[in-house]
Amino acid sequence: MSEAVDRIAKWAEQIEKYSAVEWDRLPEIYLYMDQVLTYMNKQIGVFERSENTSPLTSSMINNYVKDGILPRPEQKKYSREHLALLLVICMLKQVLSIQDISFLLKTLLENTGKKEMYGQFCNAHSAALKEVCERVAQTAGQGDAELTKLAIELSIEATARRTVSERILSELSTAEEKARKEREEKEKGGKKEK
Repeated sequence: MSEAVDRIAKWAEQIEKYSAVEWDRLPEIYLYMDQVLTYMNKQIGVFERSENTSPLTSSMINNYVKDGILPRPEQKKYSREHLALLLVICMLKQVLSIQDISFLLKTLLENTGKKEMYGQFCNAHSAALKEVCERVAQTAGQGDAELTKLAIELSIEATARRTVSERILSELSTAEEKARKEREEKEKGGKKEK
């Protein structure tokens, strides 16, 4: 087995064992930005292309707050809820636009609490990682050519799934916006009649 194949197999084993921190194990104390970055980068660093990159920066967090995807910190301190949402955002930003992530989180949180939404996300994430890592483990022993074939298959699957996700979110977002405008028009009409 080549050195690259060996590193891929070890990485896949590491990823398969990964599970996001359960809600009740997220820090209960409020964290400052530098503490948030240290904590989050330890949690999600394993998913980066190389070990020399930082998956989350203070600028990113500030932009998420400014864009309304992440609630404002309380006195520059971030809570368990912030950490859970950041984890979800960081995992999804590899696939979806920030606009789509914002709509998705807003919609999910209308129907469920943050703890439940986070738990559902973690379960789905773990199941997806397990399935992919099993495929990598089965293929790793077959050599570079088969791993390359798996990489293209996974890339095609990822593209197809991203395309479908984007279409679903686009259609739902458009329908919600249309309904909102109709409600506003109806409210304006009701005020004029008075």
